[in-house]
Amino acid sequence: MASPILPGLGLGSGLDTTAIVKALVDSDKAAKQGQITRATTTTTNSISGIGSLKSLLAAFNTAMKDLGSTTNPQFAGFAATSSSPSVLTATASNSAVGGTYSIKVDKIATASKVTTAAFAGGASSAIPTGTLTIKQNGVDYNLNVGAGATLQSVRDSINADVSLKAAGFSANIVTDSFGSRLVLGSTTTGAGSDISVSGIAGLEIDGTNVVGAGGTALTATSAGAIGAVAQDAAFSIDGMALTSKSNTVSTAISGLTLNLLSGGASATSTITVAPNNDGLKASIQKFVDAYNAIATSITALTKPSLDADGNPTVPAKLTGDALPRSLLASIRGPLSETGSGDKLTVLAQLGITTNQKTGALDFNTTKFTTAMNDKKLSGEVQTLFTGTNGLLERMGNAIEPYSQTGGILDQRTTALNKTQTRLTNDQAALDRRVQTLTDVLTKKYNDMDTLVGKLKATASNITSMFEALTAQQKNS
Repeated sequence: MASPILPGLGLGSGLDTTAIVKALVDSDKAAKQGQITRATTTTTNSISGIGSLKSLLAAFNTAMKDLGSTTNPQFAGFAATSSSPSVLTATASNSAVGGTYSIKVDKIATASKVTTAAFAGGASSAIPTGTLTIKQNGVDYNLNVGAGATLQSVRDSINADVSLKAAGFSANIVTDSFGSRLVLGSTTTGAGSDISVSGIAGLEIDGTNVVGAGGTALTATSAGAIGAVAQDAAFSIDGMALTSKSNTVSTAISGLTLNLLSGGASATSTITVAPNNDGLKASIQKFVDAYNAIATSITALTKPSLDADGNPTVPAKLTGDALPRSLLASIRGPLSETGSGDKLTVLAQLGITTNQKTGALDFNTTKFTTAMNDKKLSGEVQTLFTGTNGLLERMGNAIEPYSQTGGILDQRTTALNKTQTRLTNDQAALDRRVQTLTDVLTKKYNDMDTLVGKLKATASNITSMFEALTAQQKNS
């Protein structure tokens, strides 16, 4: 006959004590476990959402810095185009005037490069102690040369000296058939900027003495300017002869900076200056795209997924969190502020408006073209975006409290990490409590089961005894 006691049941009582214990423990655990699980999910989502905000702000900051670059201006009102970029290039400022200029570059400005006489012992040749004086444009730069110095250590000292480095000097060692020479160069160009060196025997150089010129070979004792002395740039603009100590010329044509690159009989170029409409349009579109990207992404972090009926299903990472809305409001704020320009003060004049349904920026290129061609606003676009307290600067100031190290986002991340640690500890404590309760209840029910088993056995014995007595009486 099969046993009436099912697997997992108490052998004495026949009850499923394991299931009873589990039900009691689960009932005791449910409320706290639900609280921890919900808080853990919310905290994990928030940490991920704040991380996304940091990444979005980093990308937006990079885009704003690129647009606000001073070395590569993105909002120049005028563009200057050179017909021969290998001869010269030009950059137009907002004060430029449209027109063309014919420029011929006879020679470019050069810097001084000088050499010492040769040291037969090479770079390790010993150099006497003393003060080395390097002179340029009437200014003396003194360098102390200590005991045990070599040609190489003098070179290293020149390159490491802060004042010499700031003045644009550099040194190296060149070795020819006569030995090694200390060669000095400078970034300072123009006639009269020749370098001379004095103070230590063997390192003296007269920068006005040209050596190796016209293919003449150097000798062991040759010291002086290599090939030629420093010279001014010589060029002409529409036939007017000009000179410049620098190859970067910003005073010759109002609103234009010329960068002279090569000279000679055929070194000519025509510079054309015109409003930079296409460049401005491209830069404004970059700004609009960067703004819309961050605005859309921030909004997405707060909106849950919807089913076919429009009901929320999966919550967003930062659903119900006020921080994203506060950040978005900070970014939107500068858009409505009035700029400091003369004729151009608001974005709407350039065809940039806020979409009332989506909150994104719309860029109407037709209105932009009208503003450029009819209202002649190209010269003020740069002021609006990158001038003093311009739009990009105001944008940067608005998000700095969030993006800076130790700022609002970092503080929120720190708080969330502490919460996550506390929840992990709470879960561990709950797990220990559950295990303890399981052990206690299991022991109690096992003890009960054993007792019931004993009582059943006693009852069975008594029953058997009475049954035997009854049978005995019937047979007597």
